Amino acid sequence: MYDTIILGDGALGRAAAEAFRDRGDSVRILGRPAGGAHDPEDLAGASLVVEASRGEAVARNLEVALEAGCRRAVIATTGWATDRPLVDGLLREHGAAAVAASNFSLGVALFGRLVDVAVALFGPLEAYDPYLVEWHRRTKTDRPSGTAGELAQRIVAAHPRKTAIGDPVPHTAPRPDELEVVAVRAGASPGMHLVGFDAPGETVELRLTARDRSVYTAGILAAAEWLARTERPAGLHSFEAIVDELLAGGPASTVTTTAASTAA
Repeated sequence: MYDTIILGDGALGRAAAEAFRDRGDSVRILGRPAGGAHDPEDLAGASLVVEASRGEAVARNLEVALEAGCRRAVIATTGWATDRPLVDGLLREHGAAAVAASNFSLGVALFGRLVDVAVALFGPLEAYDPYLVEWHRRTKTDRPSGTAGELAQRIVAAHPRKTAIGDPVPHTAPRPDELEVVAVRAGASPGMHLVGFDAPGETVELRLTARDRSVYTAGILAAAEWLARTERPAGLHSFEAIVDELLAGGPASTVTTTAASTAA
């Protein structure tokens, strides 16, 4: 049994706490601190910190967790890309390791690889114009989502005619070299991402729709187990390492299968 602290009491934080309790962990959820920063004493004794708060709080929260002695973290928050070098430096300085991803859904990770293949196939064909649409709940503040941003970057990096990512709330028609990105904020959707290729005579689309947050917590659990299984090099690690382990039938597959059964 581990002592796990969840930083962030929103929908993802609560779902993650339930998943960790189901596996027997002692779990504490800490919401937004009244003074603007957590007290290291509140995080003392944590075997693992799961960051699920807000992008602007990630660097400071990780700094406090490291001061409190925690050496393993899973960062499931988006909107902190500019602080990534700072966070990586803090982890290395303290000999700590963290797995970070904009989305811990295994389906999303594999979806990204499918998108890579699709861009390789359709990119050379001038008739097929790529686009990206994402839909999340009305209360989600960032647009595009972290996942959509990463998918857009993957498309632009590999597409021969797209060199820029368009504004998700465009006021003018996109330039020919811009990837059209549309962000919808309505209702209670936990997340939908669609990548399409449109030609005069047909449209080809890849779509991934999340039905609930169990897909995210399964990946967070797998990342936590990956960190605990053996000592990992200090610094930030990609979720892709866990995905590769899953595809190879390694220990991660047992964790995600168990989590999915529990959610069902």
